[in-house]
Amino acid sequence: MNASLTALEGIRVGHHQRVGRGWLTGTTVVFAPRGVTAGVDIRGGGPGTRETELLRPENLVQQVHAICLSGGSAFGLAAADGVMRRCAELGVGLQIGVAPHEVVPIVPSAIIFDLGRGGTFANHPTAEFGYQATATASRRPVRSGNVGAGTGAVTCGLKGGLGNALRLIELPPASDDPSVQPVYVAALAVVNAAGSLLNPESGLPWLVHGKAGEFGLRRPDREDRRRLREVLAVRLAGFGIGTAGEASGAPETSSALNTTIGVVATNADLTKAECTKLAQVAHDGLARVANPSHLMVDGDTVFALSTGSRAVAPAPGRQTGRTLAGPGSRAEFLNRLLVGGADVFAAACLDALLAARGAGAFPSYRDICPTAFITP
Repeated sequence: MNASLTALEGIRVGHHQRVGRGWLTGTTVVFAPRGVTAGVDIRGGGPGTRETELLRPENLVQQVHAICLSGGSAFGLAAADGVMRRCAELGVGLQIGVAPHEVVPIVPSAIIFDLGRGGTFANHPTAEFGYQATATASRRPVRSGNVGAGTGAVTCGLKGGLGNALRLIELPPASDDPSVQPVYVAALAVVNAAGSLLNPESGLPWLVHGKAGEFGLRRPDREDRRRLREVLAVRLAGFGIGTAGEASGAPETSSALNTTIGVVATNADLTKAECTKLAQVAHDGLARVANPSHLMVDGDTVFALSTGSRAVAPAPGRQTGRTLAGPGSRAEFLNRLLVGGADVFAAACLDALLAARGAGAFPSYRDICPTAFITP
């Protein structure tokens, strides 16, 4: 089963990355050639973004054609130039003139900090990264782990990465019709958080909440937990979060500049304002999975997209004989969708951590705590 953004009709995803010889970075593009409604919410204190102001509900442009997520800190924003170039070649964009090629592609973007993690500070994504990621975008299930914008991602000294998740939204009985398309919400997250996704005491992700087996995990053995506390101790101490173990005394190997960025998308027909709300609530999912989150050194940014292929309950003021938030109302549906958006973004962040593999100076969770993973 495709449990990623590309399960939604009209969305493609592509990546481009470089690894080795001083490189450890990449770019991911969420490509919507027919256009999608979008919103954004930025919670981190150190964001790096492009074209996010036009997503405010009161502004003119109603649809975007791609979202560019990239490594490279502010340098990586140049990747969006390549996305625009490829879109323009395909005639994809906001129609400005009469001729088919007279378009301006709308490509909001966000970046993570991964400079120098491959060994050479000057190696970062360029416009060519964005061009190649767009050119190779497809409907295939999106790969998780060390790919695209997640290539150089690190979280609290451990390798981060790119993760995916998908959820079916259960509709209220009054709106449940088996003859119509189901509503889905999906997420793609690039986890490069300053905080930790792992409880240093149990050695398990915070999100597990005593249900490790459902995630294919179990409490790691004592030696693995000790190693994990050593890796986390220096970073967590800087946030005033202690661990039961002693810090190793080793120098910190992860930059203090971070960020978790991503996209949550649905096939439900949403307005710009509703997409904005979905992006806002998706941050609740991030706060569940990463402790702490939304710090001054994070640039946490979430985009929300609506492909609009599934009509839902009418907006308030257009409902005949229905209360504002009662059964079958749009508010009731949106509440279900918002809960699903937070859940799916949290799940995508966890997927990034579990799928990551060690790279460069950064071990993965699997490297440090192999006994946490249940093998078939």
